[in-house]
Amino acid sequence: MPLDSEFSVTVMGLGYIGLPTAAVIARTGAMVTGVDVTPSVVETINSGRVHIEEVDLDGLVSGVVARGNLKASLTVVPAEIFVIAVPTPFTQGHQPDISFVLDAARAIAPVLKQGDTVILESTSPVGTTERVRDLIAQARPDMTMPGLTKPGEQADIAIAYCPERVLPGRILVELIDNDRVIGGITPRCARKALAFYRRFVRGTCVTTTARAAEMTKLTENAFRDVNIAFANELSLVADTLGVDVWEVIRLANRHPRVNILSPGPGVGGHCIAVDPWFLVAADPANTPLIRTAREVNDGKTDHVVARAVAMIEALPPEGPVACLGLAFKANIDDFRESPALRVAQALADRFGPRVRIVEPYATTLPPALAATGAVLTDIDTALETCPAMVVLVDHDIFRSVPLEERRGKTVLDTRGLWPDQA
Repeated sequence: MPLDSEFSVTVMGLGYIGLPTAAVIARTGAMVTGVDVTPSVVETINSGRVHIEEVDLDGLVSGVVARGNLKASLTVVPAEIFVIAVPTPFTQGHQPDISFVLDAARAIAPVLKQGDTVILESTSPVGTTERVRDLIAQARPDMTMPGLTKPGEQADIAIAYCPERVLPGRILVELIDNDRVIGGITPRCARKALAFYRRFVRGTCVTTTARAAEMTKLTENAFRDVNIAFANELSLVADTLGVDVWEVIRLANRHPRVNILSPGPGVGGHCIAVDPWFLVAADPANTPLIRTAREVNDGKTDHVVARAVAMIEALPPEGPVACLGLAFKANIDDFRESPALRVAQALADRFGPRVRIVEPYATTLPPALAATGAVLTDIDTALETCPAMVVLVDHDIFRSVPLEERRGKTVLDTRGLWPDQA
């Protein structure tokens, strides 16, 4: 359903979720302003370019900017819908940090008018949407807030929570096709947000309370983290017993009710590696399984580092070793919370220029990694010059390397990418 060209939306945050969301909404004909605190990001988008890697995003942004439906700004402008899509990291002790969310709410408050809708999309601890409401209520005592009205009184604005649930590399598709869970401070808030999402989402939109929607998002990522932890723990046991974990998982998954995931060097990304801690922080006494899963997955990275160090120390002195991949998953340029990056950094800290980094989605190394003397190279050069390789990410380009090109090399494969490796 196309939006009216007079329909206005402001998206707070132009990162991996905010920019694709703003572009998808703008494609429907809405007038969208994306707000970011980084001048270079605003400048890049207003020139019709993108600062992140995502399939088809560059063409979409170029088109909607050229048509005048999307512009970026350092300041908040009035709109009918405000979408908050800013980061929610954790602090020391794995405590959630919602300061960016609250800063966005403070920035929105002065321009709000009667009838507007504020939607939080950032993954957040349960109760954050209510905190956004309370902050706006404090900043705008002239307005009535949902959930704080007198009997029979209608709130001036609607506030809701609708978490993203997209996969990097498929964001533009999944923003439209995936089901959405929309939680309102009140049922009326949920209905107003539902009307907005139905304009561009083909998936089913289900309404609930804001707190239920917040916990739903955390539950989805904790579920995946626990299941990955099982696979990673199996890989540790298999190492101890001298068994091929990839074969064990493949055979076990032939059972009609077993579906074990693939192990790896840990868990990365801003969602699965972070969000389960929000549940642990909310109720430490009743989340031993979720906490343990986080510890298993973080511990797997340490295990990979130890095995890689032992492998490199067994090589002839000064022999180079290639680390294949830095991203947290295949075929993207996103290094957030990446276990591959942590492994590469640990090896480079120890072995310096002996470490060669192969990351097809990077043109430069992160500063801390570059400072060690590690060198960014390509897969062909690595195959020619490196007698040893640590496979950390299952990029398609690595998968395509045939056995003939890697025969005789010492390989630590954390992704099961090369099962035929001698």
